[in-house]
This record gives sequence, C-alpha cells and structure tokens, in this order.
Amino acid sequence: MEFASDNVQGADPAILAAMMAANDGTTYSYGADPWTGRAVEALSAVFGRPVTAFLVLTGSAANSLALSALVPPHGAVLCHREAHINTDECGMPELFTGGAKLIGMGGAGAKLTVETLSARLDQFVRGEHEVKPCAFSLTQATELGTVYAPAEVKALCDFAHGRGLKVHMDGARFANAVASLGCSPADVTWKAGVDVLSFGGTKNGAVMLEAVVFFDEALAQDFKFKRKRAGQLLSKGRYLGAQMEAYLKDGLWLRNAAQANAMAKRLAEGMAQVPGVRLPLPTQANEVFPIMPVKLHEALLAAGAHYYDWPGDGPGTDDVRAGEIFVRFVTGFRTTHADVDALIAAAKRLA
Repeated sequence: MEFASDNVQGADPAILAAMMAANDGTTYSYGADPWTGRAVEALSAVFGRPVTAFLVLTGSAANSLALSALVPPHGAVLCHREAHINTDECGMPELFTGGAKLIGMGGAGAKLTVETLSARLDQFVRGEHEVKPCAFSLTQATELGTVYAPAEVKALCDFAHGRGLKVHMDGARFANAVASLGCSPADVTWKAGVDVLSFGGTKNGAVMLEAVVFFDEALAQDFKFKRKRAGQLLSKGRYLGAQMEAYLKDGLWLRNAAQANAMAKRLAEGMAQVPGVRLPLPTQANEVFPIMPVKLHEALLAAGAHYYDWPGDGPGTDDVRAGEIFVRFVTGFRTTHADVDALIAAAKRLA
C-alpha cells in the first residue's frame, strides 16, 4: 500500500521506449540534438505560442535556476511558507540567486491571495537596508493538493506585476493542476501573467525530466550559462529531449495526471467513510490530506501502508485534536482502483 509520493513509481513505458529509440546512432551533444529541438517545439504547441525552454534533470534545479533569472543577490522572492522552494530545496534557490532571500507567508490550503501579498509588500519600508522584493512564486498544484484557478493566478500576477515583481510558477505537479481544472495550459500560465514556469515531468511518468519555460524571452538572456554552471546541461541531451517529446505526445502527460487525480478522488471519498477520519482540505489534484486517530495511523503503518504524517496550514489542519494526526497520501499515474480500495478496506477494518 504505497502512497508516500508520486516519485516512488517508475517511468511510463512510452517514455522508456522513446529513450531506447533515441539510443541508436550518433547525434549532436548538449541539447543540439533533434529530439530536444522537437521537444521545445512540442512545448510551444502545448502553450499555444513560441516559448523559450531549457530541459534540466531535477525540480530543485528548475525552480532555483528559474528564480536566478528573476532575482538579484540583493533581492527577495515572496512565496508561501510551505512552498517547496522554501522547505525542501536545501538552500538551492538562495545559492543559485547568489544570496536572495525567500520570504514565506501563510495562506489556507497553501495558497496565497492578493491581500496576503499586498500586506507583506507594504512592510518593506527600509529601502536599501533590507532586501528588494523582485519575484513572487506560486505553486500549481500546491503542497497541500489545492489548485489555483486561472482567475486566481491572473489576479496574483496582475498585482505582482503592478508592484514590480516577476512571477514564477513551480509546476512540479502542473499536469495534475491542468487536468483538474480542465483548462488549457496557456489559461493558467502566460495568459494569466506567469513569466516563467518550472514544468514538471518526473512525478508524472518521466525518468528525470523538468523544464524551465520562459514566456518572456528577455528573461532567458544568459540562462544557458546559468544552466551549464549549475551542472544541468546534460551532455547526452537527447535522452531529456526524447522524454519530453514522448511525455507531451498525444496528451500522455494529461492522461497520466488525470489517472492520478481520479485515484486521489476515489481515495478521499473512501477515507471520508472511515470512522474517526475527516478531510479538512478539498482533494483537487493527486494528494489527499486526512486527519485520523493516531491509533489508526499506527495500525495502518504496521499493516504495510506507506505514507507520511504532514505539517499543514489550512482550514481544519490547525484543529488536530489530542490523539489525532494530519497525514498525506499521494497517488500516481500507476495507482489503480485495487491499490486504493485495499487501503480503504484496511482503514475501515483497523478503525
């Protein structure tokens, strides 16, 4: 009963097949291969406009390099305090920006609002004695499995741009968000005002595949040097290009995400029927966050379930009573009805 992360699952067979097909023969190195060229063309088609995109190996690198293109060493990045860049990148954003400061803010469901952002920006009154706000980063889908609607993204981007900030979107689970919203990728990115997107693939069927996608080409100036200096320019770049081409072909990325989302919804509905369990947050992507009795949690772990207890910031998560625990389940593109039903059945039996 594996629900710890969408990183625990292997790669989609179509992506592995594409890598094997790219393995034959010789080609140009360092991303000058035809697979990488076609991958960038495919990304442009997905977003309905030409984009400047750079393939990298990890989400941490994608986020940190993207921010380095937006923020100087004396700058600041405003984000949710639970954002991955703030809690799980081991200081990489600060390193790659040359020392920029990350400023975390609160918000229900790990989402930020214009009001929250405005209130924090209004606190910058010391001029050169403090860091300069330069960028705003939002996560889609968020670390608590919630999703920003296009109108929410646009409102945040419009406000941020009005205050002189560039906008970065951490899209490690971007596919899950788009599949959940049923909108076009453009509607929730460049049409809403996003300047640069970290486009994730690893969690959704790729082997190691992320992309930094610039909608404002001017921001990509010298980015190729940043990628090289960070050790993210793969010499045999054909393998990244082949992955991205296969990932986007015929909507595979959205089908995989839709499967993961559907299994999360099934799991949420089932867990809501388990005595003593309640769900304080909506399940909008592929993560489920129940509050459950500690005894049930311990019994599930002993029975072989694998998932994590989780810190939270959202409606109900600050109301974990004595003898209870807040936990996270994550589904992936390979999660099946049988996987979900086995966990639900175990929870009902052990409760």
